[in-house]
Amino acid sequence: MQIQDLPYPDPGVPDARSGPRFLRWLGRNQLGGQFKALAWGLLHFIAVAGLPFCVGLAVQSVVDRSGTRLALTGGLMALCGAGIAVGEAMLHRAAVTNWITAAARVQQLLAHKTAQLGSALTQRVAAGEVVAVSTGDVEKIGWFVEALSRFAAAALTVVLVCVGLVVYQPALGVIVAVGVPVLALAVLPLLPRATRRADFQRERAGHATELASDTVAGLRVLRGIGGEELFLDRYRRASQEVRRAAVRSARMWSLISAVQVLLPGLLMIAVIWHGVHLARDGRITVGELVTVYSTVMLLTYPLRHFEEIAMAYSFSRPSAKRAARVLSLERATDSGGSRSAEVPSGDLYDPATGLLAPAGRLTAVVCGDPDAAGVLAERLGGHPSVEGTSVLLGGVPLDELPLGSARTAVLVQDKDPVLLSGSLRELLDVPSSGAVSAAEALAAAQCADVLDALTQGSLDAEDPMDARITERGRSLSGGQRQRLALARSLVTDPGVLVLDEPTSAVDSHTEARIADGVRALRAGRTTVVFTSSPLLLDHADRVVLVHEGEVAAVGVHRELVLGEPRYRAVVTRETDEEAVAGKDRQDLGTRDPKDGPENIERLDARDERDAGDAFDDPGRLGGAGTTSRANRTNTAGRTSRPARTGKVDALEEIEESA
Repeated sequence: MQIQDLPYPDPGVPDARSGPRFLRWLGRNQLGGQFKALAWGLLHFIAVAGLPFCVGLAVQSVVDRSGTRLALTGGLMALCGAGIAVGEAMLHRAAVTNWITAAARVQQLLAHKTAQLGSALTQRVAAGEVVAVSTGDVEKIGWFVEALSRFAAAALTVVLVCVGLVVYQPALGVIVAVGVPVLALAVLPLLPRATRRADFQRERAGHATELASDTVAGLRVLRGIGGEELFLDRYRRASQEVRRAAVRSARMWSLISAVQVLLPGLLMIAVIWHGVHLARDGRITVGELVTVYSTVMLLTYPLRHFEEIAMAYSFSRPSAKRAARVLSLERATDSGGSRSAEVPSGDLYDPATGLLAPAGRLTAVVCGDPDAAGVLAERLGGHPSVEGTSVLLGGVPLDELPLGSARTAVLVQDKDPVLLSGSLRELLDVPSSGAVSAAEALAAAQCADVLDALTQGSLDAEDPMDARITERGRSLSGGQRQRLALARSLVTDPGVLVLDEPTSAVDSHTEARIADGVRALRAGRTTVVFTSSPLLLDHADRVVLVHEGEVAAVGVHRELVLGEPRYRAVVTRETDEEAVAGKDRQDLGTRDPKDGPENIERLDARDERDAGDAFDDPGRLGGAGTTSRANRTNTAGRTSRPARTGKVDALEEIEESA
């Protein structure tokens, strides 16, 4: 695999049972690149190790006054120099290729796993940890894969040199052959402690990355509550912990480096001391002494790769462990599915709750628990993150379809959609049926002011579609981000569209127009909206109340708000006292010409009070209101809406319904 061939057509199925197993799997999948780097590494290191023999031959030629041998030695040195140059260049090329291809394979695996798990990923692993794995950890893993082949070449070179010295000059070669393994193994007792310190450093660094990622993501909220300094102090403490851990780790690796310098120096002293005595006795020549001395001196170069591989493994092992942890995550259901790839159509039915969304109609779902609404919305898309009864689309279980087919059939937009950085044109360039244009989707989502804001923020963009969107759309308000996300979902034009609180941060004027636009654009298509907004509920063909995990009532908004106390409690934030009063009113019966004056007057008074306290909002009935509804959670944990003004319109609605 070459760099120009990336990305991989198929990165493979990783062995994610543990960090070391994952590293071995990566190595096995790059055997070709590893052997290529090993070959060039052997050429380089053997050429380096050949220089001392050339120097020794040259010195001995001068001592013997042999010009012919000196010329041959010069040619041999030139050949070694060429081998060093070519071997070094090609080794670097092959090693960097191994590094980049290994990192690319890991990133592809992480990207595939992220796409497969979807929202289930961040439910099991912190977002900061995913960022740390896909950035810093990928580099550490690539470093180990790259260093492995160079270490193997250095180790083979050391063995060959030791054998060659024993054959060339046994008296000194034996000392070198015994001393070099001692040098290589001397640092082993220090490696466990160094590895533990490196693991602790990576753990602290990962924690700091998670804290920074979460702080940046919630910076706007932190500024709103004045919590910037608090979280900044927390990050300062976390960063200082990383600094202290890095210093402790560096001290240990400095000690290992010192040992790698000290012991070869002692070996060199021993070789020179013994060699001088042998030369005095005439047992070896001066050229042989120079050869052995030069060889021992140059052996420190390949021996440095023993330290590098130890460092690379120590730093990559925790990184590989984290990567393996992410890659080992699986969906609750098999993403491959047991059925053939097909895109069914028909009614959407959830056997667990009894929720039915008829084909071609707009169904609104009201849940008292927003978390339960999110879980139900996820289940309606098929292949949820938790095990459970499969949702049926046209009688076909979605969990039994391949994940791609289920996603094509049902598109789920959660309550916190993400906008990727890029131009608006790129944002809306998504797989779609082609039946809905970008202009139609933007118009239905009421994005005219969003286009103006993007154009003003991108002075070089004449066409609003070329305007740039910052990371996660941070330059836009919450309502603007919601509307762009809604437009993106509408462009895809899926057979079934599930929207979870698509207008929670939008004002009443805009929400009313969005309700009209979505209903018109999705005519004849199945749409399910999780909401507690009366504006959206009033536009739905069918409203379903889900209470404690089961369908409790089905009807239209105006009927349910008068006849179902649990529905009214969620939609209007009705208090317990108001619920009791509503029950009394139901017991008295609805207003009728036959009712007595006292009964009619009593009902009028209660209607006016309920309308003023519960329906204090003209936007609920299509009137003019501008209050934002970004916050909807009441003290009971239910999804709710703040009160608005407009009692007259509310009374008119009650009069008409009655």
